[in-house]
Amino acid sequence: MAYFFLCFFLFFICDKALPGHTWKMNNLLMTGPKAYLTYASSVQVGAQSGIRECKHQFAWDRWNCPDSALQLSTYKGFRSSTRETSFVHAISAAGVMHTLTRNCSLGDLDDCGCDSSRNGKLGGRGWLWGGCSDNVDFGERISKEYLDALETGQDSRAAVNLHNNEAGRLAVKATMKRICRCHGMSESCTMQTCWMQLSDFREIGNYLKVKHGQAQKLEMDKRRMRAANSADNRVAMADTFGSIPRSELIYLEDSPDYCAKNLSIGLLGTEGRECVQHGESLTQWERRSCRRLCHECGLRVEEMRTEIVSSCNCKFHWCCTVKCENCSQVTVKHVCARRHGHHGHQRRRPRGPK
Repeated sequence: MAYFFLCFFLFFICDKALPGHTWKMNNLLMTGPKAYLTYASSVQVGAQSGIRECKHQFAWDRWNCPDSALQLSTYKGFRSSTRETSFVHAISAAGVMHTLTRNCSLGDLDDCGCDSSRNGKLGGRGWLWGGCSDNVDFGERISKEYLDALETGQDSRAAVNLHNNEAGRLAVKATMKRICRCHGMSESCTMQTCWMQLSDFREIGNYLKVKHGQAQKLEMDKRRMRAANSADNRVAMADTFGSIPRSELIYLEDSPDYCAKNLSIGLLGTEGRECVQHGESLTQWERRSCRRLCHECGLRVEEMRTEIVSSCNCKFHWCCTVKCENCSQVTVKHVCARRHGHHGHQRRRPRGPK
């Protein structure tokens, strides 16, 4: 399903670039599909990295970034605008920008390279700008050309999606690190040369997961928007968006009950989901997983044991046979299951975030 999304995504943005349409990039006019296809491979890899990071970040949440959530645009009636879809937009935009920027700095793309615009300038006490700074401006620009093109609507949902795309790109910039190299006799470090480098994409995912928890719900004046014309609608949206920092995630609708199965909107519920009952070096999300996925959703934790038999202690006998023993290993996992005698969904009152 994830690969279907990628194919649909790339087909849709390329299909929008009809012959005769041109747009400016790096001071060159490139005609139609060629402009998109130049970076299509990097965009695909970046979109995949966004999907993987989304699934990692929400692996132990009730909403676990299912494939049904990976359609980015409002195209063909996809209208949801929840806290979770805000993360999907942000991490996808960040993934595409991160990959484009990295590939640019590595020299994998013909028409861009390191950002040396500040090289030689004094950056601070004891250090100068130099080296090969990652060209985030390039990555940001091309990512915007690809992803923002998916939002063809003029309504509040399209505006929210564009805002969250921008928040994802700003997360890439916010997590960049300054790397320095010392200069001087005998490594005295009397002067340093510094450059800006992309952080690992996991750090960007962690950053946006925090933003997801802090996401703000927009309360749109629906009566004003229904009664007004399109120009007034834009003014109403501008008034609402004016107080929201560009780096913050926003959404319009409350999230559905992710405990319960609802196939009409692609939700499988948490019944059958695996959780972590005990173990060493668990993250806070793993430690809370059984409570959040099972108990707070009105389910019990069921232990499942599976015996796996495999060959072991194999010995070579002259000549020419190999004799092995059969060894068995029992694997134990815990899953959420219905309580005995309960047929409906009875959810406990949650004590923490979803």
